[in-house]
Amino acid sequence: MNNQQNSNIIKNPKPPAEPQVKGPEMNDRDRLNDILATEKYLTDSYNVSIREASHDELYQDWLQIYTETQQASRDAFNLMFQKGWYKLEAEEQQKLDQAYQQFSGYSSQFPYSGMTQ
Repeated sequence: MNNQQNSNIIKNPKPPAEPQVKGPEMNDRDRLNDILATEKYLTDSYNVSIREASHDELYQDWLQIYTETQQASRDAFNLMFQKGWYKLEAEEQQKLDQAYQQFSGYSSQFPYSGMTQ
């Protein structure tokens, strides 16, 4: 089972100069991880602010800031992934199929399923 889990990991190799044991000092990975966490927090907060903005100009300003913050978050993620500091785990197709089957019938319960956009 452990080998199968390792085969589902999606990541790039870590830089060869990266130390195996990390000391208490902050390194580039720590800083970038902190930036990514902050950007995630900011985009979540801006999302709420945008949704609840009562003034159109304020809405437009926050939307622009949100878009820029979201891009910064994406850039930080891409850099971490490129350097091998962020990994993802692919899910097995069988589990995806099971989840799809489980939730596919829920759409019939939506109150506005007959409306078109």
